Amino acid sequence: MLSAAELLGPEGPFAREVPGFAPREAQQTMAAAVEEAIAERQMLVAEAGTGTGKTYAYLVPALMSGKRVIVSTGTKALQDQLFHRDLPRVRAVLGARLSAALLKGRANYLCLHRLDQAHKEGRFASREQAAQLQAIHAWSRRTLAGDRAELAEIAEDSPLWPRVTSTTETCLGADCPMFNDCFVVKARRAAQEADLVVVNHHLLFADLAIKQEGFGEILPGAHAFVLDEAHQIPELAGQFFSVTLSARQLTELVGDVQAECANVSGAFAVLQPVLEPLAAAIKRLRLALDRFPAKGAFTQIERDADVEHELAELAGALGALAEALDKHSARSRGLASVAERAAEQTARLAHLTDSGARDAVHWYELSAHGFAFHATPLDIAGPLRELRAQSHAAWIFTSATLAVGGRFTHFARQVGLYDPVELRVDSPFDYARQALAYLPKGLPDPAADDYVERVVDAAVPVLEASNGRAFLLFTSHRALRRAAELLPPRVPFPLFVQGSAPRNLLLEAFRASGNGVLLGAASFWEGVDVAGDALSLVVIDKLPFAAPDDPVLVARLDALREAGGNPFADWQVPNAVIALRQGAGRLIRDVHDRGVLMLCDPRLTTRGYGRLFLASLPPLPRSSDPGDVRRFFGAAD
Repeated sequence: MLSAAELLGPEGPFAREVPGFAPREAQQTMAAAVEEAIAERQMLVAEAGTGTGKTYAYLVPALMSGKRVIVSTGTKALQDQLFHRDLPRVRAVLGARLSAALLKGRANYLCLHRLDQAHKEGRFASREQAAQLQAIHAWSRRTLAGDRAELAEIAEDSPLWPRVTSTTETCLGADCPMFNDCFVVKARRAAQEADLVVVNHHLLFADLAIKQEGFGEILPGAHAFVLDEAHQIPELAGQFFSVTLSARQLTELVGDVQAECANVSGAFAVLQPVLEPLAAAIKRLRLALDRFPAKGAFTQIERDADVEHELAELAGALGALAEALDKHSARSRGLASVAERAAEQTARLAHLTDSGARDAVHWYELSAHGFAFHATPLDIAGPLRELRAQSHAAWIFTSATLAVGGRFTHFARQVGLYDPVELRVDSPFDYARQALAYLPKGLPDPAADDYVERVVDAAVPVLEASNGRAFLLFTSHRALRRAAELLPPRVPFPLFVQGSAPRNLLLEAFRASGNGVLLGAASFWEGVDVAGDALSLVVIDKLPFAAPDDPVLVARLDALREAGGNPFADWQVPNAVIALRQGAGRLIRDVHDRGVLMLCDPRLTTRGYGRLFLASLPPLPRSSDPGDVRRFFGAAD
């Protein structure tokens, strides 16, 4: 039997059968390493530069192994692409008869019971929502999977989706009258029986860490886990080991209790007196929090007399509801379900408002009309190490950006890996010919009041030379908004500003424009793929250090300092290096791409740590001469 490397080599079936497939030594090297890791149950950290073809490099050995493999991706969009496009191609070429399944979190599937409830209630905030419910109802009769991604005409953030999808809290399980037709149950069964299951990191950690999705029996038993876009793991794992309670969850509890009361004679009259105080307490607490920053340590708010009073009122109202529901829980399965939720949320609120724990950071965040309280563990390396040990499986972490200065030390420490097998394969792109890094001279320190204005001044002539076709990536939304004010009178190109439309629509319009300029912040630094002439310039305003107002980061840095480490060098710089590599990676996506990477932050050349950032980027030629930029784009000097 051919090895994975041979299958992907010049004499293999991919070279013969896949149009445009080019055998790549780096891809074959990675495939061989993944093949060995699966066979030997190794811990492998593999960085594969853009253009390596890492998806085939892990899918081929995974499918050829004959073992049960879980593949996890960074986003649902990548998950869909992997399952619907890449996996069918690889299976067809290999003639692999192994079964495969796509599994998402519970909230991605239509809940027929909740759809029926929403239909009966008839409460809609607008005519548009009423029309959307009709569309969902019609789709429910023809869909096989019930995956809401199929219904693109209804926006992902439509407030109707939470009303017609389920959570672990709202699911009635085997007592549900529609259990036999449940899309979640069908997806779970398919995943239980599949040889290869494609999930995303959110579901992976929900399943492994806290079982909150109810899929705890799916992932155990796998011989190997392949985690693509693994640079996201430390952040996501922190979220899933956190305990959270939000105003939205509390408000949904009130609404669901009211809905269940409609099915039980006399229940509404008994429970309404304890529901109203809870709904009022949620609103009063949000008002009391209004004068505080949008995010901060819980200790900031608990010392305030008004907040302390309203927290006590909320705890009392929630406890009273839990007690009343407990008395009536035997009257229906629905009331028993909301009684369990009320009891669990009461306990969670008590835990979150006790900020004395040393092993977790207790913090809050505010939205326009809501709040959320969190307890996030300071160290996730231990829990992750424990999960891997329990799995007795191979673990393969891969991404285009895992190394800092050519080393994996920072990533390995974050996720608790001791002495993993390491592999770095470089991108096959010819950066010396395809790209140029432009570091403009004369820009002030990024803390300067007029820094955004000066960045725009420096970028305008480069935009003229590139004829638009640019991403301007910012480290803050404030800087993005200021640049969006400054640019319109200065450039003739169509501008696309993050927040003015959904991300996918902005990208489609940008590609179609031919010479557009897209202004983006965090979500455009990664997972965005624009190959070809539509994108020929990426401008990055500052080194992407994490915001110093993040309470989890502040606590983590304090803990590092207390342990004798250097928080800036040991944490902030490595994380910023990986983020910069992601942003820079938007530029060259194909062997035919050409472009300029404009790095505005003068600290790259004036501070010692700047060398580490530059050394971690692809080997682009560098220049501070604007004439070189014009010559690169073929403009007259």
